[in-house]
Amino acid sequence: MIELQKLNKSFGPIKAVDDLDLRVTRGTTVGFLGPNGAGKTTTIKILTDLISATSGHALLSGVDVVSDPKAALSHVGAVVETPEFYPYLTPVETLSYLGRVRGMPAAEIDRRTNEVLAQIKMEQWRTTRIGKFSKGMKQRLAIGQALLHEPDILILDEPTSGLDPRGMVEVREIIKQLKKDHYTIFMSSHLLNEVEETCDRVALIDHGKLLVYDDIDTLAKLTKTTKLEVVGSSAIAAPLVERISKMPGVVHAENATDRSLVVTYEGPEESRADLLRSIQSLGVNVVSFSSVGLPLEMMYMDLVKESR
Repeated sequence: MIELQKLNKSFGPIKAVDDLDLRVTRGTTVGFLGPNGAGKTTTIKILTDLISATSGHALLSGVDVVSDPKAALSHVGAVVETPEFYPYLTPVETLSYLGRVRGMPAAEIDRRTNEVLAQIKMEQWRTTRIGKFSKGMKQRLAIGQALLHEPDILILDEPTSGLDPRGMVEVREIIKQLKKDHYTIFMSSHLLNEVEETCDRVALIDHGKLLVYDDIDTLAKLTKTTKLEVVGSSAIAAPLVERISKMPGVVHAENATDRSLVVTYEGPEESRADLLRSIQSLGVNVVSFSSVGLPLEMMYMDLVKESR
């Protein structure tokens, strides 16, 4: 449904997208992940014909955006960067206006407006002026307008950026439902927990280059580093922390509280038992020994660190 072939974009001497190859199959939700400045928004702007590629191809349903943008984008819904609407219009008026811009028949606009407002859980706000909306409500409406013409592909650029926790949860729930409805979703984000919650696959880029592209579960197993929290029944003194930091496989160890420390550890999962025994041999009465942080977060940090 989405295919990038040797995609490049340069801004003077800066190469924002660097020979990017990527293929998204039908019905898949892909998290397009990377640090700020990695090239995520640039790639999405090329896909949505907001800027032109320097070279390469970007295909949507087999049609190249570069050569035929109208046909390529006819079955695509998109939310790029921060959405804004006329504040004096209501959601019904806004969707009606955008439907007419798209050339949709009046009866279809009415039908889809009702369906979309139900999808984004905004039926009760259908006749309220958008100027009264929170940022999260505007973001939900932005997703609604992207769904209006029943697209096959949704392209979302950091859909929860700048939202409060409640707004984030509301938007994520919408995305999860769209995923169940078998939309093909290409979603950029720098929020690792968001990607783990909503996506099937992850494409990680840095400096415009693709570092890895695979299933979430597979990527979580690629991590080389684990953070382990060790909690004792009494205070763990600094000299003990220093000795733990020099144990095999330990990259770093530091106190989190008087009774706990966080150990950054490199090694296979089975070797953690040896680490636990070594810590206990120092006289630490361990009451809790567990991983902290998301597996995807560890993988992300490993790969981005290697790319720099």
